Amino acid sequence: MDILELRTYCLSFPESEETTPFDETTLVYKVAGKMFAMTDMIHADHVALKCDPSLALDLREKYPDIDAAYHMNKRHWNSVRLDGDLPAAFIRKMVRDSYLLVIGGMPRQPRERLTKQFIEAENELNR
Repeated sequence: MDILELRTYCLSFPESEETTPFDETTLVYKVAGKMFAMTDMIHADHVALKCDPSLALDLREKYPDIDAAYHMNKRHWNSVRLDGDLPAAFIRKMVRDSYLLVIGGMPRQPRERLTKQFIEAENELNR
């Protein structure tokens, strides 16, 4: 998966946005102001993704292309190599899971609204 595929996929989620809050080369993907993915435009070989803490360590142990995310809470964030041996479908699932994890932690109203939009978008894709 390359950075353009990653960008397109991240922006396909309901109410997702691309921002550069840290510097002009660090791309941060957010939903309702909460980050679910981060990568660098210049060195786009990794993406930092939020991960369920109970799964994060298992993924790091099982896959050499997954490590603790640099400068992030190591319990909640993994760094996933985009140009390694992980299939693009697996990376997309991790991005999707990161997005869902973030909206799952939101207050009831935005969580329900975004979940509904997400399900509708997925149903539309599967038709």
